[in-house]
Amino acid sequence: MSAFEIIFGIVLLLASLLIIIVVILQEGHQQNVGVVTGGADTFLSKNKARSVDAFLARWTKVIALGFFILVIALNAFLFFAK
Repeated sequence: MSAFEIIFGIVLLLASLLIIIVVILQEGHQQNVGVVTGGADTFLSKNKARSVDAFLARWTKVIALGFFILVIALNAFLFFAK
């Protein structure tokens, strides 16, 4: 294994852990069902949860897209390196 492959492997591992963490932090679709934390039924907490959930959903997409591109780049590198 080259140093390049090891670095890509570490970055892929970190990206996969980030995806897992961001998905776990997201609020469930059912009322008051969060994976990690519950939630109070106040108006302010509901709006805050929506904004935090939208932020987490956006970052899930960004990290997943980066992960996807990284996997394709690594496979292309390994294919053309042979």
